Amino acid sequence: MGTRLTPLAAAALAVWTLAACSGSASPKTTPPATAPNSPTSTGSASPTGGTDWPVYHGTPDHHGVSTTMPAANGTPKRTQSLRLDGAVYASPLVVRGLTIVATENDSVYAFDRSYRQVWKRTLGSPSPQSERGCGNIDPLGITGTPVYDAGTDRVYVVAEFGGNVRHELFALDRATGSVAWSKNVDLPGATARDMQQRGALAIAGGKVWVPFGGQFGDCGDYKGRVVGVPLDGGSGVVAYTVPTPREGGIWHPDGPAVNAAGHLLVVVGNGAAGPGDQYDYSDSATEIDTSGKRVDFFAPTRWAQDNVDDRDLGIMGAALVGSKWVVVGGKSGEVYVLRAGHLGGLGGQVDVQDICLPFGGAAVDGDVVYLPCTDGVRAVRVDDSGKLHVLWHADPRVTGSPVIGGGRVWAVAPTGVLWALDPATGNSVGHADIGETSRFATPAIYGADLIVPTLAGIAVVQTS
Repeated sequence: MGTRLTPLAAAALAVWTLAACSGSASPKTTPPATAPNSPTSTGSASPTGGTDWPVYHGTPDHHGVSTTMPAANGTPKRTQSLRLDGAVYASPLVVRGLTIVATENDSVYAFDRSYRQVWKRTLGSPSPQSERGCGNIDPLGITGTPVYDAGTDRVYVVAEFGGNVRHELFALDRATGSVAWSKNVDLPGATARDMQQRGALAIAGGKVWVPFGGQFGDCGDYKGRVVGVPLDGGSGVVAYTVPTPREGGIWHPDGPAVNAAGHLLVVVGNGAAGPGDQYDYSDSATEIDTSGKRVDFFAPTRWAQDNVDDRDLGIMGAALVGSKWVVVGGKSGEVYVLRAGHLGGLGGQVDVQDICLPFGGAAVDGDVVYLPCTDGVRAVRVDDSGKLHVLWHADPRVTGSPVIGGGRVWAVAPTGVLWALDPATGNSVGHADIGETSRFATPAIYGADLIVPTLAGIAVVQTS
């Protein structure tokens, strides 16, 4: 299938092309901070219970499906609008009765089921735009979605600090917000100021995994990297760094997906190698084991020209479809099906079709993948032979990373609307105003609630 962009896709690429970023001495551990900030009260109305949402898209495989959300009938309504101390780019978590929200002001909040504040932890001061050569988040604090580990009962979150710019991984007590430990995760081989921690954190093999890319604009000395830190903050830090001289960022907002083998699947952006150079493992879907070793990969045969033209994969994480298939998409508009357990190396895809530019995290329900396309969410089915079939194309305004629950597909329009789509047709069956969001805003689901990150805090939408 050819790679020529349609006018709509070309325009979308010009608007939404983002830098990917980020290689291993043992990071420094710092002592715990002081007691949590005093709680304040806000909100009302206690919703029904549901299944915890402890990681981006709810589960380590990032399927984004709630099986306990009540059937959605009627018009969804915004029931809460909480203004916090900074913009929220990370997806919220819901664990053991608490909704956990992180802001670009380097603060983490916990709310009870009535959305009253239980605790707030301010971890430091974020980095202002003036400290960086490029970028489109100001200030830059907590961007990547945190992750919760039930065994330790801790929330893990990475904050970027200003001044001496650095990235610090914190382990917070879920119930109180107190800091159990923190560790710097800036490893040698790249400049901390140029690295961005945008992707969601993951847990696998007794470690919390932190992905890194670069700033919007691809400036500076960064390399794509995933750092694995033991859950107790101790020694044994490992990392995978993309073996390219520069770039090759792992920045997609959904972060590493964890497959059935317990390995991480990440998607890598454009690297420094080009035509005539040896392949540098950029522009790829890469499988990494829990020792930080690359064990498998896929890359398009035209990877070198993709690197030159900034038309790499990198924009959407790996969508795991059953035990057989992996779906990835890139800035060329092409969507690939790969064979799980044997990704195919150079040009080894099972199928490829020119479909759309999927920026964000896809949701998966059975053999259907819901892609966050820049010209409207699409549903595609992967058949038993690994072939793609486009089922529907939603309204072009509905571009956010979708989640599924209550018999609906839910996705955000950055203009400030949460849309409910019929999963059979993609037609709108309702919407709610939520306030302005980032391009990558991804809701969390708990019971009848959709908890949506906004540029002012969070909005809560309930189904009826």
